[in-house]
Amino acid sequence: MNIYAFAMQMEKDGENYYRQLAEQSGSAGIKKIFIMLANEEVKHYRVVELLSKKSGPPQMAETNVLENVKNIFAEMKQTKEELHIDTTAEVQNYRKARDIEEQSRKFYEEKAGESKDEAERRIFLQLAGEERKHLRIMENIVELVSRPEPGRWLENAEWHHLDEY
Repeated sequence: MNIYAFAMQMEKDGENYYRQLAEQSGSAGIKKIFIMLANEEVKHYRVVELLSKKSGPPQMAETNVLENVKNIFAEMKQTKEELHIDTTAEVQNYRKARDIEEQSRKFYEEKAGESKDEAERRIFLQLAGEERKHLRIMENIVELVSRPEPGRWLENAEWHHLDEY
């Protein structure tokens, strides 16, 4: 399998996994975040697909995914959304999503380092950056649901740490 086919399958798998997590989520806010992440993976798929066709360098739009997630967390805080989390199964699933994002980031960074084509290298680095943002989001969700009282995390969080990447 070539790197484009592998990357497209990786993005498709990510999309499907986030949609599955959204369906299983009992939290409206967390569900929104997973749907948003699934839609981001679709965008990544399309960029890699265009890259694979070698019909000129595709453009990858900057996303404001971190800002959107901060807004969702703020909305959850404002509405005092009750979080009912199955701390065993859900946390394991969220950790898996976090690990997938880390693997995706590493994959794109590795491929950028191997690429001889400057446009391709730039796209791979942008994709790695996007995966890094997704990783940070998943780290925060894992932190949220791992706490004995997730609602308290929402009450006290300012989400400035989402901008660290």
